[in-house]
Amino acid sequence: MKRVAAASLIGTVIEFYDFGIYGTAAALVFPAIFFPALGEAAGTIASFAALGVAFVARPFGSILFGHFGDRLGRKRTLIATMLLMGLSTVLVGLMPTAARIGVLAPILVIALRVMQGLAAGGEFAGAVLFSSENAPKGRRGFWSMMPSLGGGGAIILANLTFFLTAVFMSPANFASWGWRIPFLCSIVLVAFGLWVRLRTEETPVFKKYIARSGASRVPFLEAFRHQPRQILLATGTIMMVFALTYIGGTYLVSYGTAILKLSRPYVLGIAILGGVAISIGVIVGGTLSDRIGRRWVIVATACVAVVWALALFPILDLRSHAAFAVGLPVTMFISGVATGPVGAFLSELFPTRYRYTAAGVSYSLAGMLGGGLPPLVAASIIAAYGSFTFGVILSCVCLISLVCVLVIGETRHLDLEQRRMADAPY
Repeated sequence: MKRVAAASLIGTVIEFYDFGIYGTAAALVFPAIFFPALGEAAGTIASFAALGVAFVARPFGSILFGHFGDRLGRKRTLIATMLLMGLSTVLVGLMPTAARIGVLAPILVIALRVMQGLAAGGEFAGAVLFSSENAPKGRRGFWSMMPSLGGGGAIILANLTFFLTAVFMSPANFASWGWRIPFLCSIVLVAFGLWVRLRTEETPVFKKYIARSGASRVPFLEAFRHQPRQILLATGTIMMVFALTYIGGTYLVSYGTAILKLSRPYVLGIAILGGVAISIGVIVGGTLSDRIGRRWVIVATACVAVVWALALFPILDLRSHAAFAVGLPVTMFISGVATGPVGAFLSELFPTRYRYTAAGVSYSLAGMLGGGLPPLVAASIIAAYGSFTFGVILSCVCLISLVCVLVIGETRHLDLEQRRMADAPY
């Protein structure tokens, strides 16, 4: 399990480092270098729209890679997602700016962002299944949190690289070429990740099922034929996780520098603490889920999140360093606790025959609705109606997740090898 967990954790660190550095760059430099003709406000909106394109692509990536993951295996599919993510990230780092190639620059960047979205759509579900299908039943929550913990590590690593470039470079050099360094460094991480994943074996649950029953011909169609309600409820449940993570980890970086006028190194330093906070939260949530159940951990966190979303922007708008140092990390910690049980929850909700596809689609749809839309609309809503109004919207997203997780049943007791398509958990 230690080797399996290491492969899942390291893989998602690398995948979501690649995915996450785009969000940080979108907040800090992309409006000026890829969307300069739109002006500062519209350029920021366009930059986050390009960020959101990947969330639209993620469900398609889940269908594509889920198809092969359910037919050919988890291991080979995860290698493919890592290669696609690594290639697209390095190419973003090599991309000429709008000043050199004009409108072609943002078009190409958006195309590469779509590739990142496709890869991310296939990554998380596969990494989660790689852990959960190897884990003992009573510790499935703990071991299945490893991919989510890798996501927290990616947030730390992504912000740390931008923090170091901000500290050791002038703003002009950072805007000119320094922002490229985190993207180009990805090639080293991907090479290491591939080495780790090539040394692991296929999961025993998948191998036993294929030997006994054979693979599904079209996993996507089977998933929606047999468990459409579970897919939709799982999507609603996880929306809160994405909303809090991408508001806290991406949008607040832009809010802190552009609106609150805090220094870039300070904001990035607090964002690193946010990565630590979400990682601690993941460990707490995943461990507790083995003791009290997946559903009740998410229910308790959602109740806290509904209230916190209303308090977040009034706290931030105190415009002090201390307020920002509280607002961002607390948001990320709450998100982490809710994220901890998600890996086991999704694995247990669907049968082996189409588990990769159904878990991936649920997760990616939640990412599109919860992670793609809120950062995209935040700037315009705050500009027009004030920050508290956006806090109300964020609170409503958390309330939707609370309702969905109350409707859906507990999954902790289920045996992954015994799951049949008719085994709805409620």
